[in-house]
Amino acid sequence: MNPRRVAPLLLVMTLLAAGGALAQDKGSINPKPLPPLANPNDPDVAAKELFARKLLPSKGPAHVIGSYTRGCIGGAEQIPVNGDHWQVMRLSRNRSYGHPDMIALIKRLATRAHKDAGWPGILVGDIAQPRGGPALSGHASHQIGLDADIWLTPMPDRRLSREEREDMSAVMMVRQDRLDIDPKVFTASHVLVLRDAAREPAVQRIFVNAAIKKALCREAKGDRAWLSKIRPWWGHDYHFHIRMRCPAGSGECEGQPSQAEDEGCKPADLAYWFSDAVLHPKPPPEPPKPRPPMTLAQMPAACKAVLHAADAKP
Repeated sequence: MNPRRVAPLLLVMTLLAAGGALAQDKGSINPKPLPPLANPNDPDVAAKELFARKLLPSKGPAHVIGSYTRGCIGGAEQIPVNGDHWQVMRLSRNRSYGHPDMIALIKRLATRAHKDAGWPGILVGDIAQPRGGPALSGHASHQIGLDADIWLTPMPDRRLSREEREDMSAVMMVRQDRLDIDPKVFTASHVLVLRDAAREPAVQRIFVNAAIKKALCREAKGDRAWLSKIRPWWGHDYHFHIRMRCPAGSGECEGQPSQAEDEGCKPADLAYWFSDAVLHPKPPPEPPKPRPPMTLAQMPAACKAVLHAADAKP
């Protein structure tokens, strides 16, 4: 195991395990609006409290500011709740906004999942809040409209009700012992959907559970170059996470460095994820202290203008 990973391992796993649980949390049919903040101009107010209260995108063209875990998006586009081959889940979260390039990519993937894998379509999870930024629950990322969660549960061949979109749970794809996929639910069609997503040129990474990466390495046929984009990460047992590169001309967008172009399928590439320390972590002697929430002052300066910009027309 990489020694640099040991120290933050338990903290990271705690955060991401919480995110995985929240991905399965039920929504609300009649969500209550958040109460107004007593003093929204207080510099100590958490940025997540400010961005969560913006119900519409900012007016103007799409522009990405900052990084996946510390940034925002102006002029975001909302994906329609229903499409020919997709449906949006957990509508009460209001996290169906993204950069127009991401929205277009999701629509293409939905069509290809229908054509190549025989799925009726895809179920779309969180993309970003109307103006991005940190959320009240769940993700540390998904802040700039270039991340999207796609359920690994195929879309049913019917229109889901509002109640189903809030209550329905995604299907667990990983075996109980965490060493491989569950073959009763993870099928060859999942390989095709993940392949289609990874072959999108604008996609930089796709995060899945390590057992899913292991299965892809075993089952992928023909051109396997797309496997280099599939990255093992915690908390992706029920869905996969698409991350796009910064769009062309987005000078304020802070992307990630490109990863190695090899398949990432060698035993040494996966050994860490199946080590006992990862599969069965020992609790720390003392629970880690939670970090103070990010404030608006700690975000890129341009995010303040996005936060206070006029609303786009609904």
